[in-house]
Amino acid sequence: MVVDPVARLTDAESVRIARDVLRAGTPGLKLCLPDDPAETPRLLARRGGRRPVLVGNDRALLRAVQHLHEERALAQTALSVVPVGNGPSVALARSLGLPLDAVSAARTVLRGNPRALDLLVDEEEGVVLGGLRTEGAQSARSSAPRHREGAPSAAATSPWRRMSHALARTLSSRAHGEADERGPAPVAPAPRRAPQVRTVQWLRVEADGAVVTGPDRPVTDVTVRANGAEGLAEVAVHPVTGAPVRVRARTVTVSAPEGFRYRADTGTGASAAPDEPRTWTVLPRAWHLVLPAA
Repeated sequence: MVVDPVARLTDAESVRIARDVLRAGTPGLKLCLPDDPAETPRLLARRGGRRPVLVGNDRALLRAVQHLHEERALAQTALSVVPVGNGPSVALARSLGLPLDAVSAARTVLRGNPRALDLLVDEEEGVVLGGLRTEGAQSARSSAPRHREGAPSAAATSPWRRMSHALARTLSSRAHGEADERGPAPVAPAPRRAPQVRTVQWLRVEADGAVVTGPDRPVTDVTVRANGAEGLAEVAVHPVTGAPVRVRARTVTVSAPEGFRYRADTGTGASAAPDEPRTWTVLPRAWHLVLPAA
């Protein structure tokens, strides 16, 4: 039982509960408490004939699977996981079918069954357990220069701006005083929420060598997901206009004239270099996760 140090800091009580349940069901349990997340691969390498049980969040799970894949030991290892973390940090574990409360997760380790799952792997041997989504470039608003938090901007420190603020406060206090004499003012209607701006991306997407979309047809979203243990990935392309295009393929290649970003599982992929494609390949039934017997 390898307990990720982040799990001990995040929810020590859940770690204790999982340890007690597993120790009661497995008298020979060996507990490992690494001080650094980077120590987890070394401990997994020393597991011998023992079945590894990982206690931690999605990032700990990804590190473990990545290490086992690089060691070519993933197919022969049934990995048990007790998710520990807040909602977003264990979203991948939830999507894979793992229970999130400590007692149920620990009982799954004891009574669950290993299930073979597909794995997405890119050309640099990076693994994706659930899926990935492309992301557009930063919006102009997010890339605008910012001043330090708590420090007034140049405009706010000008004498004329300070004078106008003081005058506005005076007029506001007088208005509030008159309103108190007349009674409560009518409630103004809530402002309308600004429409959500979709980021347009110019991507080339190929599925098993066939072009699904090209830079001449802008899209707002492209997702690629491993689909259980069927040996094919589900690819969804959402164009700016028209209905989404959905295909299934063994290999998926995405490229863009000026590079692109993507988010895989709980991490963010680095920007691709200009004209450099990124290819993901499905490895059928490449890893085994212990899931509830039901």
